[in-house]
Amino acid sequence: MARRSRPSFMKRQKEMARQQRQQDKTARRLEKKSKETETETVAEGVEDPEIAGIRPGPQPPPNWMD
Repeated sequence: MARRSRPSFMKRQKEMARQQRQQDKTARRLEKKSKETETETVAEGVEDPEIAGIRPGPQPPPNWMD
C-alpha cells in the first residue's frame, strides 16, 4: 500500500493565507454593515447641520453678496 505524503510547507502556507484573507473580508463586511446602520440611524434622528434650513426650490442669495 502506498502511503499518503504530508502536505508540503508551501501548501500549508497558501491555505493559511487563504483563510486569513477570508477572515479579513468577513471583518470588512461586518465593519461596512455597522457603518451603514450607524448612518441610517443618524439620518433618521437628526437633521444634517450642513443642509439645515434649506428648502426645495430656488434659494435666497447669501448675505455676503449684498
